[in-house]
Amino acid sequence: MAEPQIITLADPEALARHVAEWLTDLACAQQGRFSIALSGGSTPKRLYEILAEPAFAARFPWARTHLFWGDERFVPPEHTDSNVRMTREALLDHVPVPANHVHPMPTQGDPADAARAYQATLETYYGAQVLDMTRPLFDVMLLGLGENGHTASLFPDTAALEESLAWVVPVSEGVPQTRLTLTYPAIACSGIVAFLVAGRAKAPVVRKVLDGDRSQPAARISSAGSLIWFLDQAATPG
Repeated sequence: MAEPQIITLADPEALARHVAEWLTDLACAQQGRFSIALSGGSTPKRLYEILAEPAFAARFPWARTHLFWGDERFVPPEHTDSNVRMTREALLDHVPVPANHVHPMPTQGDPADAARAYQATLETYYGAQVLDMTRPLFDVMLLGLGENGHTASLFPDTAALEESLAWVVPVSEGVPQTRLTLTYPAIACSGIVAFLVAGRAKAPVVRKVLDGDRSQPAARISSAGSLIWFLDQAATPG
């Protein structure tokens, strides 16, 4: 598995703009379809807003891009806490991505059934029911980092951390809202896993994760391809 690469930018705006340029160049360079698993949070939101700017929106190959999500709160898609709503308002309403290339996590009915349904969606896209680490499920997996070490909805001391077979699971213990999350195997089956982290409050947990403290869920993230940390100066450990 890949050793992490660390790229430090001056501030959150510089980080978001750098990642927008990097992601656009990556998508343009690839032949055929291009898949991204999106993250929630303020830093990714700014990235999505930049990608919606005319200069980026005109360059990005939306017609062959497929969008998935790394996690989602189990709320209706119009709810203020919905990652899909945030992404729609910041990006999707402003770019010509085909509607059938947008694959939100289902958030109705029973969470366990919804997790199985999303795994079925991923399997259909992937064309297999077993992950092959030599053939990425996602070209790029975007992740954030919480101050408690969580990433996606992989929270400390939850059963999701031990899941080794399912690609998607519900998370209800220890969180105010039930969520769906991709699991470690699904995240690892990515060409590039990219963390986007900004702010001084994140520096201590970034240090723990980079030091390999496995009590931090993010420290257990791996990638079959590349693992990149995009940090602003404030989030970079001293």
